[in-house]
Amino acid sequence: MKRVNAYKKLFSVEPTTDLRELKKTYRNLVKEWHPDKFQDGDDKAKEAEEMSLQIIDGYHFLVSIAPETKALHLEEYTKTISESGIADFKHKGQVLEVEFVDGTTYEYFGVTKNVFQKLINSDKQFRFAKRNIFNSYLYRKSKRDLETA
Repeated sequence: MKRVNAYKKLFSVEPTTDLRELKKTYRNLVKEWHPDKFQDGDDKAKEAEEMSLQIIDGYHFLVSIAPETKALHLEEYTKTISESGIADFKHKGQVLEVEFVDGTTYEYFGVTKNVFQKLINSDKQFRFAKRNIFNSYLYRKSKRDLETA
């Protein structure tokens, strides 16, 4: 959740922010922090390079969790969580990565260690995840999954 909050703060995202506003903010931040704007010897050149990478990553991340993006892929997501079982899962920090039998992978943000332990100890992990994780946490299709597509 730290990552989500950091990107939302960087882009000044509010609950009412749509993709058009996000793109406008992204363009303005890129103009402000573009590395070519600074000379090689300038102290800000290295900072600008790091910021521009963070801005690009943040933009793609925020687009992937935006309500419009989720609505666009809702049918596919619903089919996956309804019909496909869990092939594998990993938990790191508060991010749960679930790989489904159909080959898709989703990341769920804010999943505590306690909830993860309950998932592991559950007799019916898919049922537990369906009831307690899939529609309860902020999610996105995994970047790793998108790279293999």
